Amino acid sequence: MNELSIFLLIIIFLIICSAFFSSSETALTAVSEARINELVNRGNKKAKLIEKILKNRDKMIGTILIGNNFVNIIASVYATSFAIQFFTNVPLIIITIILTIILVIFAEMIPKTYALKNADDIALTVSPLINLIIIFFTPLTFLTEKLSKLITGPDYASEEAKTEELKGMIRLHAGKETRAIERGKIMSSMIDIEDVNIEEVMTHRGVVTMIDINSSATNIYKIVGESPYTRIPVFSGTQDNIIGILHAKELFRFLQRNEFQDAKSIDLKNILIDPYFAPETTAILDQLEIFRGRKEHFAIVVNEYGDFRGIVTLEDILEEIVGEIDDETDINVEGVKSQPDGSLIIDGSVTIRDLNRSLAWDLPDENYNTIAGLVVFETKTIPNPGQEFRLFGIKIRILQKDKNFLSKLRLWKEQENDEEYKT
Repeated sequence: MNELSIFLLIIIFLIICSAFFSSSETALTAVSEARINELVNRGNKKAKLIEKILKNRDKMIGTILIGNNFVNIIASVYATSFAIQFFTNVPLIIITIILTIILVIFAEMIPKTYALKNADDIALTVSPLINLIIIFFTPLTFLTEKLSKLITGPDYASEEAKTEELKGMIRLHAGKETRAIERGKIMSSMIDIEDVNIEEVMTHRGVVTMIDINSSATNIYKIVGESPYTRIPVFSGTQDNIIGILHAKELFRFLQRNEFQDAKSIDLKNILIDPYFAPETTAILDQLEIFRGRKEHFAIVVNEYGDFRGIVTLEDILEEIVGEIDDETDINVEGVKSQPDGSLIIDGSVTIRDLNRSLAWDLPDENYNTIAGLVVFETKTIPNPGQEFRLFGIKIRILQKDKNFLSKLRLWKEQENDEEYKT
């Protein structure tokens, strides 16, 4: 074998080494961690090795970059020597351009493109060798890591950034089909659910159907018959003193046991279900576990003073995850009436959450629950009928006021998001 052949073989070998490092870097950074985790659970040794490597990405990338640059520098030196010795009549710049094109195509573009398309398989293949190289280069990568962090500072990835990245991945892989988009929304909701309290999903006390324990039988039947819900809180004296829950089925069973005789002499205390009280600060994931443990799906929400704030059901929690669940008894949004001019007449007790869900709006509800509460909080006043405000892209006119409660409002959705208000 002559000297020319040896030079060519060395350069080809170095290009292959460079391609190895390039493809390894792409494959290990693009590998599906979910699939690797599944393979680890199945006992795949190479997958365990990848998991170990990915625990210190900086060290992995530093090692690969050192190896790749080391190989490329040697290739350049050999190519220069090769050109000087065998192509004395060819300008060095031409040799440099040719070598650059060869390295870019065969050592960068092709290996990285192929690795991107087959990331998992290549990562599993190269992981044993990459792990050995990482061990070999540990002293050098340690020094480069320290120098890098000294210049750039430590890398703190916030939980918010990680969450946004995960949401972005979900949207990216969800696809554009309606069913895929819906699946993506559900998965995104599951990510956000940890930060949601039952106060944010509950039905506010202002719109909860309730029964006074001292009500007449006729009034009780009327309330139960007209209500779209099967469970109704029962109070004694004031609405904050809830003594039980009336289930429509229990009422029917009571009448059935008495063969529907003496229907007007009903004693609610004998058929009430003991209420379950939940603090308004309870996370909905915790409440979901409580519902499962207690084998029920209805709770009375109270604040730190024990005051009645509203009710929360299993359906409310599930709707936070999968979206609105409508059945034959649901009312779209009670207290909202569309007008011919495109505006809405809304009762002040309608909750912000119901408006956002039914109208696809994005009004904030961190500091209040109802539309009346939004106006009072944002304007820092209790306005009079006739006053108008522009809040979060919504034009609001006060129509009626009952003492200090804004009982009826007219709303228009505007195009521009103007958070300033005017009186």
